Order: sequence, then structure tokens, then C-alpha cells
Amino acid sequence: MFALEPHGPDTFVGQGPRYPWGGLYGGQIVAQALRAAARTVEPQFHAHALHAFFIRRGDHDEPIRFEVERLRNGRSFVTRAVVARQASGAILNLAGSFQVEESGPDIQTSTAPVVPEPEGLEVASWSPMFDRRNIVVAEPGAVRSWFRAHGPVGDDPIDQGCALAYLSDDLPTEAVARLHPSAGSLGEDNWMGASLDHAMWFHRPVRADDWTLWEFRCRELRGSRGLALGEVFSADGVHVATVAQEVLVRVRDPA
Repeated sequence: MFALEPHGPDTFVGQGPRYPWGGLYGGQIVAQALRAAARTVEPQFHAHALHAFFIRRGDHDEPIRFEVERLRNGRSFVTRAVVARQASGAILNLAGSFQVEESGPDIQTSTAPVVPEPEGLEVASWSPMFDRRNIVVAEPGAVRSWFRAHGPVGDDPIDQGCALAYLSDDLPTEAVARLHPSAGSLGEDNWMGASLDHAMWFHRPVRADDWTLWEFRCRELRGSRGLALGEVFSADGVHVATVAQEVLVRVRDPA
């Protein structure tokens, strides 16, 4: 998935499979765009943040062209812009920031919820790329799941970060739909959801091919747009990442 082929200066080409709903999965395009940006960065810089806008739905029948722009090369931080394109035009725009490891305080204020272990939960995966185990949550607009990328992914921190980014687009839509007064009570065929924009901050290193616990809550819903905020924890409760995504949810016209 992340073995992008060079196609000229700072340009790479990738491909994606067809997913159950048709088209491409947003997490795949985000992960590949992050990997393309990392291909232009020295290895001492690790991804610490990304901000992306989903522009068009991707087509699984076409390759994806990732064009990287080197916005800044600093001593501590490196910034890249990536545009993912297909025949229809740009499908994703991503800004990625990379930082060298620096010494300093390490203080965690977020606490992982107490939940059942993943091995005893029902498998809820829809892709061969990862394993997912859902946790029942009664609170409206809240979702929790264990995730583990099928690997091994390898020891490269960038590859592990890309795998985590791949997983990050799966739960936000569910959080918004569960708060929506109509979509939350309807079957999936009666409403549509689409990722609009996506942000992710990598706080601490983690292996995405080990179990990680994801918790999302829809914090705002107005009109057709809902904002889902999520935290990611390692199996031993370390807060490793934060994700924010705005989601479009529309109930289909029964006519």
C-alpha cells in the first residue's frame, strides 16, 4: 500500500483497491500522501502532524499521482504540501509537518477508558488491511474500537505512522451518525456520509500492528456537518495520537 513509485521530481504514483462501498478509502489516500511527503524528508525527521481536505471521491480503477511541494526545510521542522490527483482533478490536499526528536517534558493528561480486551470481542473488520473489534458504548455520538494493522508493518517510524493514519478515517463518520437524530436510527443504506477534512497529531511512537484503542465523540453537529474528535491509546494506556475530522452526513430522500 505504501510502496509508491517515483514518477519525476518529488512526484509519486500509488494505487488502491476497490472497497466495499466502491471507490477509495480516505484513510488510504491520507496515508499514501503522508508517505509521499516523507519520501522527500531526511530520516531524522518524524511525522508529528497532518492536515488534509478531501476534495473528490477517488476512483479505484485509476492510479493516484502524489505531487509534493517542499515548503520549508528547517533545522527542527520540515513542512510539505501534497496534492493527490486523478483524471478528474485533485482528490486530496494534505499539509504534513515533520520534526526531529527533542528532549523535554513528557506529560500525559488523557486517560484511556476501561474497556474489555480485544481478544474477547467480535471481529468487525471490513478490510484485510486491519483487524477491528468494536466496544459497546451507550453514549450518543461516541464510539470505541480496538484496531490493529495487519503486518508486520516494519520498524520504520514513518511506516508505522502511515499505518496509523490509514486507520484514522474509519470511526469519525460513525461517531457523527450516532449523534444524528435521523441517521442514528436508520440503516446504513438510508444515509450517506463523507469525510470533509482531517487532522492528526502524532504524540508518541506506537506500533500500528499492535492493538491500539480508539475513542471518538461527535462534539458538534449542525446542518449536515458534524465534528468528531478522537484519541488513540496504546494497549498499555499511553496516549499516542489525537484525530479530528469533520464529516458530512445526509439522510437520503425516501422518494
